Amino acid sequence: MDARDPLAPMRLPEAAGEFLSSLRAKKLSPHTVAGYDSDLRIVAELVAGLEGVAVADLEVRGLGGRVVRAAFAGFSDSRSAASVNRAWSAWNQFLTFCVAEGLLEGNPMAAVPRPKQPAKAPKPLLGDGSASATLLERIAAGARRARDPWVERDLVVLALALVTGMRSAELLGVTLGSIGGSGGDRRVQVVGKGGRTRSLPIEPPIERLIERYLHSRLVRFGLTSLPRSAALLVDVRNEPLQRGGLQYLVRQCYRYAGVHDRVQRGTLVHALRHEFATRLAERGASAHELMELLGHSSIVTGQAYVASTAREVRRAAQGNPAYGVLDRLVERGRA
Repeated sequence: MDARDPLAPMRLPEAAGEFLSSLRAKKLSPHTVAGYDSDLRIVAELVAGLEGVAVADLEVRGLGGRVVRAAFAGFSDSRSAASVNRAWSAWNQFLTFCVAEGLLEGNPMAAVPRPKQPAKAPKPLLGDGSASATLLERIAAGARRARDPWVERDLVVLALALVTGMRSAELLGVTLGSIGGSGGDRRVQVVGKGGRTRSLPIEPPIERLIERYLHSRLVRFGLTSLPRSAALLVDVRNEPLQRGGLQYLVRQCYRYAGVHDRVQRGTLVHALRHEFATRLAERGASAHELMELLGHSSIVTGQAYVASTAREVRRAAQGNPAYGVLDRLVERGRA
């Protein structure tokens, strides 16, 4: 039993450290935890300025609605509605944690207004829907110029994003052991937001591209085998690909494939996820099927959740036009 007294004094930095540790225990990505840390720190500095003390001397039990509201007013001056909402959510979760820990009587965020945001529109690649085909075909032909070119790896990165709709962190988390199932029913096990897992169907064209890539990887690094725990996507040193490396790779692929002008502002790797969802929706995939494939926890339209069968989800995924391009690339490679 926790021996801490009710509303015992605890400095804000210590409480924030405990909260961030609890987030890591939930298996949130390092990038997400870093975002929470940054938002807590910036607003805490504003609170300290208003109180006339150092951040290190702020006590959690002194966080009232008036001072937190004033701090958010200052935070909002030079930031977008999206940034303010993200920080509001971080502080709301942090202060809820403090209440649960007996450090605070109530959560003062009820006194802090948050801006309304319009519903976000999807941001697929612009144009007539041919951009993804152009991207795959030109990268397969060796369009990307690099000091140490690796077409097989580049093509798998793009193709896997386009036929599964995975987020960046999910792509980077895939291991060889994540791919399983019998022929015709192969799947990738993905760990998504909040540690939630889902199983994504993949079809023979992407399976064959992955096989070619893994063979090229063995040859390139003089290996005879790879453990199931090995990361699927690696850099040119056979180290697991990192977020910055993935972003750089995809940006370069857009540029050398000549489709960089079709990538909407604020998207990069995520544009491939939006492309995946948009093209499936155009071909009749339901909102429920897309929700399951994308790993969303709810449907914003308010429709009651109805679980799709595995067969229905696979059928929806098979409608992805990227598979037609990959089929041609695989057959061309055999010639």
